[in-house]
Order: sequence, then C-alpha cells, then structure tokens
Amino acid sequence: MKTMSIKLFFLMAGFSVFFAACYTGPVTIPDGATAAEIVQMGQVAMDRNRLAQAIQYYEAIRLRFPENSEAVVGADYEIAFIHYKQEKYDDAREEFSALLEKYNAPEGGGLPKKYQILSNTVLKKIMDSQKSSVK
Repeated sequence: MKTMSIKLFFLMAGFSVFFAACYTGPVTIPDGATAAEIVQMGQVAMDRNRLAQAIQYYEAIRLRFPENSEAVVGADYEIAFIHYKQEKYDDAREEFSALLEKYNAPEGGGLPKKYQILSNTVLKKIMDSQKSSVK
C-alpha cells in the first residue's frame, strides 16, 4: 500500500509540473516596447514552443502599431503560420488568404514581398494536403 501511495504521489507531481509548464497566461509587454522588440519576444516564445504566448505578442503588434503595415503584415503571417504548425488548417488558410488580399489592395505594392511569397507557399501546401485527404 505504501508503494502505491509513493507512485501516486510522483504521478501527481509529474502532472502538476507538466500542466504548470503548459500554462500560458497573459504576456507582459513594456509600454515603450518597439514593434521589433515585440517581434523578438514572439520569436522567443515560438522557439520555446509557447505558441499561445507568441500569438499574444503578434496580436499586440496589430493593436499597438496599426499604422506600421510592415510589422502588421509580419504579425499576420506569424499568426497564420502558428495555426498552420498547430494543424489548424482552416484557420491558417483563411488567415493566409486575408493576408494575401492586403497585397491586392492599392497600398499592397509597398508591403514586404517575403510575406506574400511565404504565404503563397504555405497556402499551396495546405490546399494540396486538403486535396489529397479528400481523395
């Protein structure tokens, strides 16, 4: 009986550590942080596989710097790519499509081409995988 209690204790302790590590509360961003600094925070969160936190950073860029079209397009791409990594293909497809629509707008010519190219590439992968899964 004592062995069972010890095993149960370690099992519960392991679950506690696991869930504490997975917890993603709201992120804290200093008021004076630049768009580049917030992007860096998002990249660090992604590197640590804290995707929900990374999304919060990229959403903060959208809110704090709506006039910075380059930063917003980058944030849009990163959020869509996170959803792609999470295999949320419907969300990712919609987000990549919305991002690509920005390039078709009159001011789209001034946007960084890399996000257009990357979005088209990932969107094609999503569409191809969805076509092959239907067969």
